[in-house]
Amino acid sequence: MDHLKTGEVINKKRKELGLTQAQLAKSLNISFQSVSKWENGTAYPDIEMLPKLASALNTTVDALLGYPSVAADYDSRYHAEGYYWGLMPNRICYDIMKLLPPVKPYRVLDIGCGEGKDAVFFSKCGYMVTAFDISKQGIEKAKKLADHNQTEVTFFKADLFDYRPDTEYDIIFSSGVLHFLPPAMREEFCNSLKSHTSEIGLNALNVFVKKPFINRAPDRSRDEEKRHPWFSGELFGYYHDWLFDICKEEIFDCTSGGIPHKHCMDTLIARKAAASGTDS
Repeated sequence: MDHLKTGEVINKKRKELGLTQAQLAKSLNISFQSVSKWENGTAYPDIEMLPKLASALNTTVDALLGYPSVAADYDSRYHAEGYYWGLMPNRICYDIMKLLPPVKPYRVLDIGCGEGKDAVFFSKCGYMVTAFDISKQGIEKAKKLADHNQTEVTFFKADLFDYRPDTEYDIIFSSGVLHFLPPAMREEFCNSLKSHTSEIGLNALNVFVKKPFINRAPDRSRDEEKRHPWFSGELFGYYHDWLFDICKEEIFDCTSGGIPHKHCMDTLIARKAAASGTDS
């Protein structure tokens, strides 16, 4: 199925509601020229504008981007009794602990937490953790995992495109999620994370990188059109003004979905340069 481009979706939804470009622009407190540029494809709505635009058009951010919600895909994956991604924490979690050990309850935001294995791990280690995912099934299993481990995590359901941090965090973490962001949204998204990181804090992110010599994952066909692999080094460029503690690209084996396969991933842990001399 061919999906409409974002500008075409905006145009279609606006007309369905009987709104002129000027009326839509007024409701968003922007110029009608901005709406015109979106609709003719010469500009793209800012990432922070997307939730407001979706609300004004009585739709969702996913629909604006031209595809249905990914929630159903992951609800299906997480429906089984076991844990789709396993229970071992991501290796990057240990790197984070070395750089900012939990000598006090540092605030962690886990973006796209899935079934909660990393969020629960951080909480057990003494961090104060907030975590969200688009999958209701994933959040329910994450809460059960936290209860089983007798630890507390603030879990909630939210869409990557709709949610914006409204407070500072010491650690902002995301693993295996950001390939759902279209390229046009990535710089603004990273800037939003950076602006909500404390002076001593760090961002720890990894992204899937497309390589022609690596076959696609066996479970990828479910959401092929929703994924946007990054280019090698792209993530690092958005943090060029921060100090890199870890910056690497690697190919690794994966067994998610029960079928062995490989991924290529760029991993970055970075902090504000002003904090480079801070004693954690």
